[in-house]
Amino acid sequence: MSGYLRRLASTGAAYTAASIFSKVIAVALLPLYTRYLTPADYGAAEVMFAAVVAASIVIRLGVVEALLRFYYKTDEQPDRVVATSFATLFWAGTIAALVLLPFAGPVSELLLGVSDPALARVAIGGLWVLTLSEYLLTVFRLDERARAFFAFTLASVLVTIPVTIGLVVVADLGAIGLLLGSYGTGFVFVLVLIAYHRHRLALRPDRALLGRMMRFGVPTMPAELSLYSLSFIDRILIARMLGLAEAGLYSLAIKVAQAVNVLVRGFQLAFPPLAYSITDDDEARRAYSAVVTWFVVLMAFVITAIWLTAPWIVRIFAAPEFYGAVDAVGPVSAGTALYAIYMVLLVVLGRTGRTEFNFPATLAGVLTNVVLNVLLLPVWGIVGAAVSLVASYLVVLVLMYVFTQRLFPVPYEWVRLAKAVGAAAVLIAFGEVLVPDDGFGPLAIRLLLVAAFPAALLVTAFFSPSEKRYLLIMANPNEVYARIRAAREKEKTDLEQGVADERGLAEVYEVEQMNEDLRS
Repeated sequence: MSGYLRRLASTGAAYTAASIFSKVIAVALLPLYTRYLTPADYGAAEVMFAAVVAASIVIRLGVVEALLRFYYKTDEQPDRVVATSFATLFWAGTIAALVLLPFAGPVSELLLGVSDPALARVAIGGLWVLTLSEYLLTVFRLDERARAFFAFTLASVLVTIPVTIGLVVVADLGAIGLLLGSYGTGFVFVLVLIAYHRHRLALRPDRALLGRMMRFGVPTMPAELSLYSLSFIDRILIARMLGLAEAGLYSLAIKVAQAVNVLVRGFQLAFPPLAYSITDDDEARRAYSAVVTWFVVLMAFVITAIWLTAPWIVRIFAAPEFYGAVDAVGPVSAGTALYAIYMVLLVVLGRTGRTEFNFPATLAGVLTNVVLNVLLLPVWGIVGAAVSLVASYLVVLVLMYVFTQRLFPVPYEWVRLAKAVGAAAVLIAFGEVLVPDDGFGPLAIRLLLVAAFPAALLVTAFFSPSEKRYLLIMANPNEVYARIRAAREKEKTDLEQGVADERGLAEVYEVEQMNEDLRS
């Protein structure tokens, strides 16, 4: 199993780097934005950002999913697939924006609970930008041009930062400044990308090809939308039931939990190629079980760290009026980790080809999320939303587990999983109940509790004898470096001999990764 774990840790770096960079910058700018934006302004902007992603899923009509499938089909022409996809998304985005613009006022009232047509108009323009920018960057992925993907993404972030700061800080445009900075610079980059790919694009789709693509892509949209709704509906409900200021606090809690998102993103990119490259079913079952166990251990450790240090993190990265977000940080981090485990089960489901079971699970999660938010928001505030998020993902996980175990049983290590989760829960409970949340001394104690997580695993006899040997090796940096170098040499030799990994990444999974990037 160690070979699979090493491969998992060493793949996906190029695409992950762009996501990590954008998320780190988003957190780094919080001290500035939270001092020039009220919680209500920040909440309004974040609700609109999330709404744009959700609307983009609808108007894409599954075309991006179909692009990822049809581009590699031997009986289709790749250039025709790219051209038809662009034409479809260009006109879908343009028509959607033109139809929505006259209704900017009602749209803002529906989403925010207050009328702000100017903000809604910027968001509607952003819908066009987001839809096309996502597609144009996907073309780089189709061509496996990771450097170009990273360069354009990095350049976009570096240009967006000063423009947004100028609009928010200097021009004092508030929530509009946040949206205008993001979508205004995004519009420029869309034009640049269109010019760059111009020889492959068209404005008239191949109708026969489009029909085939739509028959594949449209059925994927409900599951995709329902899954994204789990991270979107709660903000709308908070805005309408508690106000935009509370939505701003909840959005800040989501930003603080970005450390989990970064790890989740890297795992999402690395796991599917590994999972689909294992052709033997029994070997795949053992590998999936080991990967899940160690990923849960990593997530438990990170969640423990974020949960116990959240009060200090929020004080550092946010203005005092945003401190109310601190209570939601821990549960939101846990919800993000559960989402990652769901993605593992989605890969298992993809191996069987029975992805139709995905939608019932995510739909049940959405319904659970809505019901629990309606019940808990008036009582617990934004903590109720965070708890609802965790409960919703648990519902999704239970259903996905039932479906996947019927189709492709995996012998998960339940005792070891319970030990890892239990150790984290005990440490978090101890820190939250017995250790204050202010001052250097309490921070030091909480950090000691975080550091005690590996010791807790040792005490509970979590590690197997072979894992203990690997831990001893990890204590020797020279030995670790030598093994990494040997693994790279073997991978290079395999590639030269034609022994390459199969890239069987499911289209729904790939697009969900894109949506997750857009959330931040």
